[in-house]
Amino acid sequence: MHTNEVNQAPMNTEQYVCKVCGYNMLGKCPGHCPFCGADRRQFLTAEAATAQYEVVEEYITETLSRVNTQPAIGIEHAAYRLDTGQKVFLIDCPVVFHPNLRPVDVIAFTHPHFLGAANLYRQSFGAEIWIHSADAVNPLARSYPFDRTFEHGFTEGGLEAWPIGGHTPGFTVYVHADTMFLCDLVFMNGAGMRFNPYGPDRSTRDAGAYLRELIEGRKFTRVCGWNYVADYPEWRMQFEKLLETTGTV
Repeated sequence: MHTNEVNQAPMNTEQYVCKVCGYNMLGKCPGHCPFCGADRRQFLTAEAATAQYEVVEEYITETLSRVNTQPAIGIEHAAYRLDTGQKVFLIDCPVVFHPNLRPVDVIAFTHPHFLGAANLYRQSFGAEIWIHSADAVNPLARSYPFDRTFEHGFTEGGLEAWPIGGHTPGFTVYVHADTMFLCDLVFMNGAGMRFNPYGPDRSTRDAGAYLRELIEGRKFTRVCGWNYVADYPEWRMQFEKLLETTGTV
């Protein structure tokens, strides 16, 4: 990994939150949301969002919790607060800044589509923001400050990073002990599992096949996704079926 000296955006700047999708806009208020296209009448200032919304932790284990904005805003990805015993991580980030969230050392992103209030938590906690270098240059991410970018997999502070690409060029899966943090590479619901359709189809499926190689022989208990926490055996069964039906195995 290396320190990124390009995306060092100023912290004390205007910031707006799109109520339709949850995307945060740093700097001058645009006419439309860069992510979903909603009109600026659908925006809140970051200060107003903090006043109107809470950030709630739901414990999964003693050292792992799911973090979401309440009431739900837009299509926010769940974030996960993880204490490895060496560092405290936030995997992805809530849309809204709220001072009730317990401090973390690092905010590590799976991909750049919803960086949320990471810059404000960075300012409040003194936390570092990590992201893959290929995703740091995404137009949706360029306004954010990144303290570290990386190109290859690594283990630091008890957290493993597995860049697999696919949905975005630098899409990264994180692993700690028996837990895998997958965000939205695949969608999972009562109807089964499918690859994220909002990206390049072929490379997303290729990333799924690569992930299958990485998890082979590993023992997991749970998978933390963008809106679910799944028992690994059930998740793996559906994942294998998905790879078979899409012709990736």
